[in-house]
Amino acid sequence: MSPKLKEKIMESLSAVLPITGIVLLLSILLVPVELGTMVMFITGAVMLVVGMGFFQLGAEMSMTPLGEGIGVQMSKKRRLLPLLLIGMSMGVIITLSEPDLQVLAQQVPSIPNYTLIFTVAVGVGIFLALAITRILFQINLSTILIVFYLVLMGISLLVSRDFLAVAFDSGGVTTGPMTVPFIMAMGVGLASVRGDKNASNDSFGLVALSSIGPVLAVLILGCFYNPTEAAYTQAEVAEVVTTRDVVWEFLRSVPPYIKEVLISLLPVAAVFGIFQLLTHRYKRRQAKRVLVGFGYTYIGLVLFLCGVNVGFAPVGSSMGSEIAAASWKWLLVPIGMLIGYYIVKAEPAIQVLNHQVEEVTNGAVAAKSMNRCLSIGVSVSVGLSMLRVLTGLPIYWIIIPGYLIALVLSRLVPRMFVGIAFDSGGVASGPMTTTFLLPLSIGACDALGGNLMRDAFGVVALVALTPLIAVQIMGIQYQLKRKKAGRGAVVELVVPQAADEIFEFEEE
Repeated sequence: MSPKLKEKIMESLSAVLPITGIVLLLSILLVPVELGTMVMFITGAVMLVVGMGFFQLGAEMSMTPLGEGIGVQMSKKRRLLPLLLIGMSMGVIITLSEPDLQVLAQQVPSIPNYTLIFTVAVGVGIFLALAITRILFQINLSTILIVFYLVLMGISLLVSRDFLAVAFDSGGVTTGPMTVPFIMAMGVGLASVRGDKNASNDSFGLVALSSIGPVLAVLILGCFYNPTEAAYTQAEVAEVVTTRDVVWEFLRSVPPYIKEVLISLLPVAAVFGIFQLLTHRYKRRQAKRVLVGFGYTYIGLVLFLCGVNVGFAPVGSSMGSEIAAASWKWLLVPIGMLIGYYIVKAEPAIQVLNHQVEEVTNGAVAAKSMNRCLSIGVSVSVGLSMLRVLTGLPIYWIIIPGYLIALVLSRLVPRMFVGIAFDSGGVASGPMTTTFLLPLSIGACDALGGNLMRDAFGVVALVALTPLIAVQIMGIQYQLKRKKAGRGAVVELVVPQAADEIFEFEEE
């Protein structure tokens, strides 16, 4: 096995293992689970670990260099309209292949899967084009975020409450393991040819703005669908007796995902082929490595989606139902908080973010402090999500004050923390949130007879909200330390001149 692949699989294992352990403990102490169901869950978890490992390595080998290359070439263009069309097209294509979005779409009962996926993809594409415009015209990120979030909040007060939670969840899941490497690399590529002092700061923010588009798009989509007409059918774990039944159940489920993932990745591969033919940017070995990366991505997505939908998510939904139906249903809140704490603590992307902040602040904000802050914050977010399921608390009572606080902070913290904070919102709401916490919430809401669209969805949105506040609080702490030390103004974030120094692109 390749050392790099082994490293990615071990990172995936660290993300999945805590949740698996918590489920095993719950099945022993509180919610008895049939042995066949537990075997299906563990098998799904293994597929999830291996799939995430292949997928993350593949995205690093293919999505990142492709995004960086397209960003550099786009920055050399002089005409604005072609730039915006290219940016919009790439946003749509990359989002269509995002696994977290596909998982979310399968759990929304009132909207056809592909309708939701294409709507969200168009929203990402439009706002990615706007984000590119911001970089080119050097518009302050805090200002543009305040404008769009105020517009978003205004619209959210005018549409049906039943689509608010799903809309904000869609903003969190689109910034997943496929989209983030590509979009961030594109931002670095776009800013790399600028020589001004703000170029490094402006390389952040594409992910932040791309997260707004899906929310607006789904809110508009809510005008055409009536959620009261939709019925949710809870996913059930297949009944198995022997290990052969388990193997057969997963093998039987693989072919549809083989076809589905192929359809999603072909447009991205075609973009790479056309881009290489027109620019000849990559040498032969580099191009070969990108193609191998697409292969890894394909294998990883198939394993990931199959493991999630067949063995992992159904157990989360079933466990949520069992807990909510019990006399001690209020334990759902502390259980959710415990799961939230370990989900963010084990998420590999969060660890990368924490060390990045430690490096750019020269240790003034320690990775350990960031990790603790984000873990506590996401734990509180998940606890609030479970409280919403039990009480029916409207999501805008949490979302709107949360974003207002984040936007106010964006005017007070150093510029480098604004981009990192708003980009990191999608990092925390990773695959584990979509694959376990959301089904857990849906199962509990269904058992309580609550409104699925209003009360169950929203967990991804709340998890994505926490880093916006937490990272900026770290920014204020950093600024105070700098002033106390008497070192003058805050140091600008230094981004290496070559994007390859950030996103490793080895030549064999």
